[in-house]
Amino acid sequence: MNLKIKNALISVANKENLISILKTLKKFNIKIISSGGTYASIIKLGYQCTELSKYTGFKEMLDGRVKTLHPKIHAGILHDRQNMKHKNEMSKQNFPAIDLIVVNFYPFQKVVTNTKNPNQIIENIDIGGPTMVRAAAKNFKNVTIITNKNDYKSLISELQTYEGKTTLKFRELMSSKAFGLTAYYDAMIANWFNKKLNIKFPERKTIFGRKLQRLRYGENPHQQSSIYVSDYDDKKLGFNQIHGKELSYNNYNDMFASLEILNSLKKNSGTVIIKHANPCGVSENKNLLTSFKNAFISDPISAFGGVIACNYRINKKIALEINRNFLEVILAKGFDKVSLEILKKKKNLRIIDISNFKLKNLTSIKSFDGSFLVQSKDSIITERKKLKCVTKLKPKKKELAEIEFAFNVCKHVKSNAIVLCNNFSTIGIGAGQPSRLDSCKIAVQKAKQFQPTKIKNSIAASDAFFPFADGINTLIKAGVKTIIQPGGSIRDQEIINAANKGKIKMFFTGIRHFNH
Repeated sequence: MNLKIKNALISVANKENLISILKTLKKFNIKIISSGGTYASIIKLGYQCTELSKYTGFKEMLDGRVKTLHPKIHAGILHDRQNMKHKNEMSKQNFPAIDLIVVNFYPFQKVVTNTKNPNQIIENIDIGGPTMVRAAAKNFKNVTIITNKNDYKSLISELQTYEGKTTLKFRELMSSKAFGLTAYYDAMIANWFNKKLNIKFPERKTIFGRKLQRLRYGENPHQQSSIYVSDYDDKKLGFNQIHGKELSYNNYNDMFASLEILNSLKKNSGTVIIKHANPCGVSENKNLLTSFKNAFISDPISAFGGVIACNYRINKKIALEINRNFLEVILAKGFDKVSLEILKKKKNLRIIDISNFKLKNLTSIKSFDGSFLVQSKDSIITERKKLKCVTKLKPKKKELAEIEFAFNVCKHVKSNAIVLCNNFSTIGIGAGQPSRLDSCKIAVQKAKQFQPTKIKNSIAASDAFFPFADGINTLIKAGVKTIIQPGGSIRDQEIINAANKGKIKMFFTGIRHFNH
């Protein structure tokens, strides 16, 4: 049913494009009610408007906390125009119907982003706005609710097409958007309180997010997908695409995996190469070109069409090396002018500047069919003093840093995970196998295929304990001289005996790093 709009209430914190709807409302003789800054803006723009306190006969109070919370406003919004009892009550009170609500909220998320003052943040929790929005959205059969300036064009088109009226279909769509906004807004506030009070697992968990972009498709062409931002600064992801094709679902997935690892590496030295959300090459080296080359040669076949992330600035030499290979995405802490010129020669290469990216969310979420798992991220870093050498052969102090590097990389590989390293670079990665022995065999096979001379005296890291000695015997036979693993198997002594027999060093960390 199309309904004629006679009265509109406008209360907006963001007054951008307000004039566009004022022109249309005037065209169809729609009366406007407003208050505060919105009222002043409407008058300044040259349009007639009734001030809210004059309309209700009740001045705002409590420093503006109570303005729109009045029966004349909410009865005007909520009454059912087809209900005779409602109509009689409205007539008895002499309350006109309010047919259009245009509202956006106090900028809570902007304030949270810009200040840590709790009093200022709390004062920017909107009460009257969400209350009116919920009322109008509930009564969508009779009322039109607009909560986003991006919908002004749709409202104008609707009014012009139907001569000052709106359709039920339009009102219901706007209602769904309105309830989405109030849920989003309340979720942000609840999450702010939880963070303030250090409540990691509240009784009711709400996840908020703003759609950043509709993606071409999901993991596969037959799947639909969008990317959302779940942050108070919800208009960006913290990094900037400066060239190349539109990012895909799989690109984002690999980029997120690369940034997780990159965040754990030493600054201005780390290179990560990702394929299907698994690292196929990781390296740390103060010589940035060496860092890049070592990461790439770890598994150059898997690196084909992959994502490369660097926690340093890309220069000409590295750009030339990048362009020798086919890659989907390159992320880096900036690019010099010459390197950009070189990289942009590949029109489809997605170039991402991560200079301003900071990893903030320390929670991991996995959802399935109406339920979801929440856990804190595996951000623990192995403390050197807690490493326990369990073999007869002991390491030199200078070896410990590389042992820690190997174990750190291993925690980012899909379980079961085995990582072989030499000179702060991966040389073989066995990932995602149900059998740890198979992961050992794959890591060795990769190392033999691409860097056979580096297996001797290499370091092997395992994300969980070895249930049997067959895994470490495979590694020892290949030339591994140091193994780092959590320990904790009922056969630990058998594993230690095998390590001693193979004359290698082995460390227990006491920390498991499953990654599924």
